[in-house]
Amino acid sequence: MMKRLANSFAARFSMAGAIASAMLFAFPAFAQDSRLSLADRVTRLEQQAQNKDQSGTGMVNQMQQLQSQVQQLQGQIEELQHQLQTLEDKNKAQYTDLDARMGRLESGGTGAAAATGGNPQAQAAGNPAAAGSAAAAASNTASQPATAGSATAAGDPAAAQAAYDVAFKAIRAGNYVEASREFRSFIQQYPNHALAPNAWYWLGESYYATTNYPVALESFQQLLSQFPQSDKAPDALLKVGYSQLELKQTAAAKATLTKVTTKYPGSKVASLAQERLQRLQLQSGN
Repeated sequence: MMKRLANSFAARFSMAGAIASAMLFAFPAFAQDSRLSLADRVTRLEQQAQNKDQSGTGMVNQMQQLQSQVQQLQGQIEELQHQLQTLEDKNKAQYTDLDARMGRLESGGTGAAAATGGNPQAQAAGNPAAAGSAAAAASNTASQPATAGSATAAGDPAAAQAAYDVAFKAIRAGNYVEASREFRSFIQQYPNHALAPNAWYWLGESYYATTNYPVALESFQQLLSQFPQSDKAPDALLKVGYSQLELKQTAAAKATLTKVTTKYPGSKVASLAQERLQRLQLQSGN
């Protein structure tokens, strides 16, 4: 009986020992598996971080490429603007040359005496001195009392409108030589007509387009002097400033443009004047 109990106890003890041994062997393996799993997680995190860095680098490269493309486009735009300005200058030079030729043809080669004896504005296009005399003559005509002939002409609204339409059609078509001639003729015939301020303005524009800035300036000033309340007065004052800039009268131009902004606040001409003043300030570096 005792021997049987001893054998049973020994068997149980052996089984407990086996279980303990198995647990001892299993624990290091479990710990090793845990350590490997943690290492894998660290590796995955490192890879994710590396992928993010690569993604950020890619975005930076894309931004740099876009900036480079924008710079190239800006360069192309500036080149196109330069070409456009060159073409405009060339066209203006051609118009000026044609204007001068037309003036010589109209004078008939008879000299200053014949030009004075005939139409005082015949040689106005292209020649600043002659054009100044023509504008002065037109101004004198506008300020003098209307003669019987001019009164009759002024009394024909249809004829006046037709004459103005011919001149305006010419300037819209870019025929500045013809436009200046027609507007001068209109001012001579209808100095006190309701369209006279417009005629003075477009006369100035026709000279401005052909770079005859002295006569353009005089035409705009005549409008402001004779018709200060005209709807064209704001535009004429702005163009006075522009003409003064072209004539290198910078101080006078700044004063004129400033006057535009204060006299016509909130208007389109005031906005244009302010923009030109800002450009002048940037150019001067002040």
